[in-house]
Amino acid sequence: MMEQSTMFLQHKPSGDVLEVLSIDTLYDPCESTIMGRFHCGEEMQDPENFKKSEVAFASGEPLPRCWVDPNYRLQAA
Repeated sequence: MMEQSTMFLQHKPSGDVLEVLSIDTLYDPCESTIMGRFHCGEEMQDPENFKKSEVAFASGEPLPRCWVDPNYRLQAA
């Protein structure tokens, strides 16, 4: 059985840390939302849907275009 890796991103509007619960959806450029939950406070937060346009890496770097734009190959040509 393959172990699921954990990824954390930053929710740009709030600045809070977000645990991504759907890694496959994150990589899929045809999906505009991901399932995740905030990591703040002492209690585990309920899962929510987040727009990919509202998340970034902790460094502030945006998600790769191939994760958010289904037509990225056409525009690169």
